[in-house]
Amino acid sequence: MGKYIKFFIVGIFFGIVLVKSEAVSWYRIFEMFKFQSFHMYGIIGTAVATGVVILLLTKQLHIKNIYGNQIRVPLKDRGYVRYLLGGSIFGLGWALAGACPGPMYILVGTGVFSMLIVIAAAILGTYTYGVLKDKLPH
Repeated sequence: MGKYIKFFIVGIFFGIVLVKSEAVSWYRIFEMFKFQSFHMYGIIGTAVATGVVILLLTKQLHIKNIYGNQIRVPLKDRGYVRYLLGGSIFGLGWALAGACPGPMYILVGTGVFSMLIVIAAAILGTYTYGVLKDKLPH
């Protein structure tokens, strides 16, 4: 248990950053989906750019994971249709719930207990996918 405390602390820090930057604000998300504000696009763009830089540095510096294996990102050549479909479903859920998966838990921590219904629905959807995944086209 003690070895996981660092992940708990990073999670709390991440939650504070998301709350303070208003990334978990339903109003900011609503503005984004109505193309009325650059705020959320700036946050998402910064996250994507940071991820790209970190992946490039990981590859260039041969950084290893906690198990001592070199971190590699596998190439996928299956086309874009599944990404468009999955992204559309994810975006629809995000727009309907007002939060994507990470901020759902942060919002519960800030006192928005109605998010427990959304979390329960997300868990049910994940379970349903697990039951049906062998029957779905991948």
